[in-house]
Amino acid sequence: MPFLVMNKTILVTGILMALLSVLLGAFGAHSLKEWVDAEGVKSFETGVRYQMYHGLFLMILGQLPIASIKFKKAIYVLTLCGVLLFSFSIYFLATNGLTSFDFKNIAFLTPLGGSLLISAWVLLLYAVLTKK
Repeated sequence: MPFLVMNKTILVTGILMALLSVLLGAFGAHSLKEWVDAEGVKSFETGVRYQMYHGLFLMILGQLPIASIKFKKAIYVLTLCGVLLFSFSIYFLATNGLTSFDFKNIAFLTPLGGSLLISAWVLLLYAVLTKK
């Protein structure tokens, strides 16, 4: 039973992540260019793209029978935290001029999030290679 609950959690998170990336992508494509420069829009699009990739990744992970619950949970947490740090720090950095807070102070979160995303993929690779 916990396996099914974890798979459902992974799937729902992936779906919500992908849905949010479509909404943010539409905002970035249609409204954001009125407030930030072309470089900011381009950065924002990078965050959206990686969020979508990893939303799809989670949807696939939730269906894969090759990883144990332990591996799936770890991959899920790494991916979720990675997207939150990577994509959302990019969103804030891209829109930095719109608030009084200087989001450049949190720029270190972007590579940290990227490292978590890489770790999730490496862990999946390990799970696949060691599966009997």
